[in-house]
Amino acid sequence: MNEGIKHIAVIGLGLIGASFAGACKALDSDLHLVGVDICSETLDKALEKAWIDEAFTPDDPAFEAFMKTKCDLAVIATPVAAVGLYFEKFAAWEYSGIITDTVSTKSHISEQATSLLSHPFNYVPGHPMAGSEKNGIEGAKPDLFQGAHWILCPDANTDAEHFQKLHELFTGFGARVISLPREDHDEAVAIVSHVPHLVASALVQLACRHADDQQSLFRLAAGGFKDSTRIAAGSPELWCGIAFDNAHALSQGLSEMQEIIAQFEKSLLEKDKQQMTALLHDAAEARRALPIAWVPSTEKLLEVRIPMHDRTGVIAEVTTIASQVGCNIQSIEIDHVTESSAVLSLILTDEGDFGQLSGHLIAAGFSVSFSPLSPKEHSHVE
Repeated sequence: MNEGIKHIAVIGLGLIGASFAGACKALDSDLHLVGVDICSETLDKALEKAWIDEAFTPDDPAFEAFMKTKCDLAVIATPVAAVGLYFEKFAAWEYSGIITDTVSTKSHISEQATSLLSHPFNYVPGHPMAGSEKNGIEGAKPDLFQGAHWILCPDANTDAEHFQKLHELFTGFGARVISLPREDHDEAVAIVSHVPHLVASALVQLACRHADDQQSLFRLAAGGFKDSTRIAAGSPELWCGIAFDNAHALSQGLSEMQEIIAQFEKSLLEKDKQQMTALLHDAAEARRALPIAWVPSTEKLLEVRIPMHDRTGVIAEVTTIASQVGCNIQSIEIDHVTESSAVLSLILTDEGDFGQLSGHLIAAGFSVSFSPLSPKEHSHVE
């Protein structure tokens, strides 16, 4: 476990926050976690499960004292509307540790961090792409993030060591950390998360319109319908907040979805079987290309070493390039040579296009070297 993070505040003990706390404790029981929530029953459950060591309400003076004297990392896992309130508290308390969040939109939150925090460069936007149809702490589980993508959005001002510490923590409990520019995040998650949720809700609405009083239609629903609409059981209040916070990107995605559905309808009306087959074929091929599970080979590790000389934004640039070409960073090390220079060392799994990675890094002005590693050689950074 990273020596720099020992005391963590988890603010909001819903599905994601409680799962994060449980994952941290499963990873390293010596981590000291405090849970912050407005619901005393939720706090009691988290204590009972031993996912947190202390429980505070937001206005508890002990919470303020912890943030001022001990906290290394604050993880905000509240609904989006509450994030700004905690930013204001942190500013008033002059909190100078690392801050991240789990909110599924980034544009508005990043603007709030810049305007409200006294140390905005300590904020690293985060978003775990994991969830459940069960809401709250009742649906939480420590293995929720295993194999899931955890998006981090560093920028030119992000402290390289902040990113390194978060990367080590999240990958430690099985998440796959990828980097996205903050300005690209909301559009990306609208397509792969927010639009699918509303489409799933629309499918259930369609079925409801055609169900009789005996609900016989729902008894006919096979596994495919249940699988594709599972996420529609999520919290309506939470998803309403997400929808309006990402309204622009979501509305654009929904418009594109309507255009695609219109293509299917048009092929039916015009009895164009060739077009219908082509639409179905393209979707089937793309779906089959998705990996069933992430199982990187532990026998094929690659080290990438990148010298850095007082260059701001290096973490954001390098990790974003790696994500864009499909490379998975298993670990990150920063070897300081002098006060003004260091070497960034990345250990990659066997995923992605290493040729493109090399080309993009060189085009971005980096000097890079690659060398194969065995798991035994890599053990020194685990």
